[in-house]
Amino acid sequence: MSTTDAVAFWDGVYAARPAASGPQPNARLTETVTGLPPGDALDLGCGEGGDALWLARQGWHVTAVDISAVAVERLAAHALSHGLGDRVATVRADVHTSLPPGDFDLVCAHYLHTPFDLDRAAVLRSAAHALRPGGRLLVVDHGSAAPWSWNQDPDIRYPSPREVAAGIGLDLRTWTVERADAPRRIATGPQGRTAEVTDHVLLIRRTT
Repeated sequence: MSTTDAVAFWDGVYAARPAASGPQPNARLTETVTGLPPGDALDLGCGEGGDALWLARQGWHVTAVDISAVAVERLAAHALSHGLGDRVATVRADVHTSLPPGDFDLVCAHYLHTPFDLDRAAVLRSAAHALRPGGRLLVVDHGSAAPWSWNQDPDIRYPSPREVAAGIGLDLRTWTVERADAPRRIATGPQGRTAEVTDHVLLIRRTT
């Protein structure tokens, strides 16, 4: 499938639901980043921007990337309306093709899953190389499917965080795995529905 197909799919996903009045950050982001000194962050697959807006409120300068123009336009509008336009830069781009230029103190990729071809390992490897020494790559994947997920394939297999780390293939003399686990939480979906889900959390720090 082409990038055009992927754009049309994700634009359709976001256009089919009302814009979030106040998009919320992911729990694994807030628990990981709270207490870190703010710097420059790259948010891959930003969606409507709950993570980017939260980071900006903590003092981070955020480059937020998504393939969907609908998503990034909604995020840009939120940032402006909340006085965060100088801290959030939105980019409509296919991360499979390239990442925005720059060096970062944090790269986060929450639920970077798609029904289209995506060499995630290559994307995450490039993201890790965009980190400054001391910077962190936070990858949070689905470890289970919520009832409202677009992907209800009963045969899907969720790689463990350690498997994801191995697939990225980083030199352990330069990058250190700080966290690789599978915590559970109660998630809230559309119309306030709730369900217990599993997250696969991988945190990698660039040491040199």
